[in-house]
Amino acid sequence: MALGALLATTLTVLLTGCGGDSAGHASAHSGASASSSSHGMDGMSDKMMGDPSATPAYKLSGATVAKGTFTLLDTRPPGMNDVKGTAWLAQGPKGTTVTVSLTGLKPDHVYMAHLHAQHCSDGNGGSHFQFDKGGATTPPNEIHLMFTADKSGMGMTTVTNSRKTGKDAVVVHPNEAQDNRIACADFDFRRRRPDPPCARACC
Repeated sequence: MALGALLATTLTVLLTGCGGDSAGHASAHSGASASSSSHGMDGMSDKMMGDPSATPAYKLSGATVAKGTFTLLDTRPPGMNDVKGTAWLAQGPKGTTVTVSLTGLKPDHVYMAHLHAQHCSDGNGGSHFQFDKGGATTPPNEIHLMFTADKSGMGMTTVTNSRKTGKDAVVVHPNEAQDNRIACADFDFRRRRPDPPCARACC
């Protein structure tokens, strides 16, 4: 009974999140770790929403890669003023791979990111990008990433979808408050191969 009540409460919170998007959040169970092998409420494994150990988008060979820098949004919750990060989107033989990497997050907190259909300057990214518009609001029709910030406030994860897309933004927000969009990054496909993290500093 307690578990059922908890799941019902979590579902209610998630259905109100991220600017009106609904059932897509049913798979994001509050407090879960992205590296967990447990399953969400709809039976999806967490790995479908991100794998921190997966090959990041900027390291994929034979792929067209776009890089975006996260900018803070005015909808961010208190305490998120130091959030910085980068996102990469690669189109390659395996489809679309998205990687997000952020710092300045609350340690040990769970975050969600989604591919969005508009630029960051247009309604903070607008609604979720969907391969089949009006279809399912869960992967694989949408691209979701779930991750947990480490003790230093850094979070990073990667997810791959077998279909290709390339004109989107990615938005990140707390898992428990998905209307509170923290930051958004636009993908710029004018650059085919962005530098990997620290490339300039390390060379």
